Amino acid sequence: MPRQFAGWDESAFDVLLRLDGEPSQEVMRETRKDRERLVRQPMVSLLHDLAWEDPAFEDHSVWRYGKTPWWWQNQSAVARVARNIEIGLRFNLDGLRVQGAWWYADSEQISRFRAAVAAEASGRVLVDVVAELRGRGFEITGDLLKRVPREYPADHPRAALLRHRSLLAVRHLGSDERLHTPEVVDRVLATYGELRPLLTWLTTHVAACVPPAISD
Repeated sequence: MPRQFAGWDESAFDVLLRLDGEPSQEVMRETRKDRERLVRQPMVSLLHDLAWEDPAFEDHSVWRYGKTPWWWQNQSAVARVARNIEIGLRFNLDGLRVQGAWWYADSEQISRFRAAVAAEASGRVLVDVVAELRGRGFEITGDLLKRVPREYPADHPRAALLRHRSLLAVRHLGSDERLHTPEVVDRVLATYGELRPLLTWLTTHVAACVPPAISD
């Protein structure tokens, strides 16, 4: 099937520049049609092509407009891998970023995450996965406690991971000329391939329900 995504036009950045800072309601009304055509619709096409290429992207959403300027300045989309585990995309003046995220978790999921981090076998696998992603240039972030949870020793060998209440691995694909071409589809798929071990670990050890299959 022919791909729909052709890249973001240069004019998409002109629209986002008009929305930069604290745009007025009038500016948001004036730019809405151009933003839909030049910023949001390319993201819709990108997710369509990603879902066609890989079933991991089938359950996806492309966000519309919110009341605050942030939602106009950032075009986001997510593909749901399992409960609270997602592949996220965001397009803005800085270009495109892709992330694998476990976030907005309840206390039950957080407890499962900590238990899996503390367990020797699963914990060491996650350490290796995170180290590999860092080595590939991913930013590892999340909501962190100031201290290790009280049920675990402060000098636990995986204390840094035990502090996480969410875990994200983020890659910035930038805003170079390739962003204006269909090559973005392949770059996102390649990034997802690098994120797959993390998403698989989180799905196996943290998700509460049986998730959609993560393709090889």
